[in-house]
Amino acid sequence: MPRIAVLQPPYAEEAAAQLAGMMPAGVPPIGLFRMFARNLPMTRAMHGWGRYELGRDLTLSMRERELVIDRTCARCGCEYEWGVHVMMFGDRVGLTPGQRRSLAHGGPADPCWTDERERLLLEAVDALHDDNDIGDELWARLAAAFDEPRLMDLLLLCGWYHAVSFAARAARLPLEPGAPRW
Repeated sequence: MPRIAVLQPPYAEEAAAQLAGMMPAGVPPIGLFRMFARNLPMTRAMHGWGRYELGRDLTLSMRERELVIDRTCARCGCEYEWGVHVMMFGDRVGLTPGQRRSLAHGGPADPCWTDERERLLLEAVDALHDDNDIGDELWARLAAAFDEPRLMDLLLLCGWYHAVSFAARAARLPLEPGAPRW
């Protein structure tokens, strides 16, 4: 049972305008955004950062971004946001069924991960989730594979999706229709 209800159409003018700017044209707003829109000042403040994290200025590739997001959401136990991202981006970034399963239930050592950079990203997400830090040995390997802007994007992307996962889980947000499940 949701703890914070999502807005339902018809939306008030200000909420409708905010929600329209958060989704691709013609795509109805997802439940997470409709929940956030219950606090429009917060939603407006978050919108700019969220656009950066999902936009072209992020230094990680779209596939790298999605690996970080999907693994973060899975490690946070947020089936809602994991499902939204796999539904919206999984095919676009070429996630195989095995990789989808691994992101939710496996780990970076699973045989489906053949690219060292991808394994490093997953290791980093796991370390940040487990230890709230990245140890020196892993950091050295990351720094050899990613420049500083990409490392900063990795850290903040993982943290951002921890926050999103915490909000969706604690609010008991219902799963999106059609989104994959674990």
